[in-house]
Parts: sequence; C-alpha cells; structure tokens
Amino acid sequence: MSSPTHRPTVTFDPILQDRLPHLAWLDPRSARLPGIQPVVGNDWLRVDEAFAGQMRERDRLIADHEPAVHALTEAARPAAMELYDRVLQVLRETPGYAVGTLQVQRPDGITVPLDPQTPLRTLGRLVQEDLCLMQQTVEEHVLTGAILCFPASWTLAQKLGRPMTAIHIPVDDYTPDIARRVQRMFDAIRPDQPLWRMNYLTYADPTLHQPRLEYDRRPRPPADLRVFVRSERQCLMRLPISRAVVFSIHTYVVRASALPEAALAALRNDGL
Repeated sequence: MSSPTHRPTVTFDPILQDRLPHLAWLDPRSARLPGIQPVVGNDWLRVDEAFAGQMRERDRLIADHEPAVHALTEAARPAAMELYDRVLQVLRETPGYAVGTLQVQRPDGITVPLDPQTPLRTLGRLVQEDLCLMQQTVEEHVLTGAILCFPASWTLAQKLGRPMTAIHIPVDDYTPDIARRVQRMFDAIRPDQPLWRMNYLTYADPTLHQPRLEYDRRPRPPADLRVFVRSERQCLMRLPISRAVVFSIHTYVVRASALPEAALAALRNDGL
C-alpha cells in the first residue's frame, strides 16, 4: 500500500507578488525559445509590490552568504563600474529613491551606503534585479561577474568564467541551434535597445534563493503540489563603453491560485 502524499509545508511567510505582469506561455512571441522582445521605453529596472520583502532577503543573503551570491573577476571590474554608474543614473529618475553622494534611500525607507569599490555588491542592495555581466571572448560571451541572490537551480561559483553553452548545461531545450541564435542576438544587442524575455515554471517551494549544481535537478512535484509559479523577467542590455552585456533577472513568485484557471491549466498541461 502506497504512503499518502504529503503537501509541502512552508514554514515561513513566502515573499510573493500579487500577480505575474506577463503570462509568457500564452503569448506566441514569448512562448518559444528564445522568446526575445524589445524593452519599451525605460522599462528595464522595476519596483513592484514585493520590493520590501525581496530587498530584505537580498540584504540578508549579501550580509550572511556573500561568497555564494557575489563574484567579480578583475577583467570585469571596468564593466561593473560602468553598470554601477548606469544604475545610479536610472535610480535618480525612479520614484521612491533618493540618491545622494554617499548613500541611497530605497523605496522601503532603508538607506544603503554607496561603495564604488564593490559595485555589484552595492547594486545588489539597491534593486530587485540580479545582475550578471557577460563579456565577449573569441567565440562566445562568458560570465565574468554577478550579484545573484535569487538563482533558480544554478550556482554562481560553478558558472563563473564559463561561456553561454556551458552555463546552460544541462538545460535540455538549449540546443546547438538555440545557442547559435542566442550568440547572434548577443552580438547584435545595441546600447540604445535592451531586450527582454520571461521564463516560467511551477514550484512547490516559493524560496527565492534556490541554487543547485549541474545535474542536481530541481524536484518535480506532482501537479497538485505545484502551488507556486516562478517567472523571471530577463533583460539584456549592452553597456556602451565596455561593450559588456548585462543580463538582469527580476524574479516573480506568485501563488498558482492567483492565475486565471485557463492559464494555470495550460502551464500544467505542458508538464511545467
């Protein structure tokens, strides 16, 4: 006789958004890889209803687990400084932020000291997005630095210094054809036109920080236990001076019950 199925118990207050801004799996433009679209206007960095909770968790991870969430090679330092200046410029024009010479007050009222000597670490405490730097080598773009507080089944230390094809091991859908298309896209990104896409998966666990090593697959619970949907808005932006590509990740986690029933059914029918 089989043992009864046990529902996962969330022993903390999950950090959730109220809704997903885009149901990517229902949109033909975004449902297929790579699903890239142009960013409209200045919609690169976002502040949403989960800002306070996500930033509190980012502060905790950076303070207590920095080696797991922050890395920067010396080769990437100029690009990190360029990104630092770019983000501060954006925040000066973003409602809720007060950017001073030595510190920034966030929309949640927390004041963060500005430290240009640790540019990615500082930015990780200012914005909801994780920020990864990709720089061109002979054939592919390589991950050279990141502030990655909310990984979804990958580990920064294992991917640092590796090219795109190696970073996507063991993603089954990342075929050689997709890899070639993504590299052509990276080569063509213009500083004045960022791009975006969204991914999507169902989860039993709403934890934001979910690192995993290659081939340590994410547990796939049965359909009735997939009670959360996690979606990442991923943007690609070219820095004009260093020519590095910034890969930013805004993580959304919502209760499955917050989605329209037809949208949730379509997601589960795809085995996600």
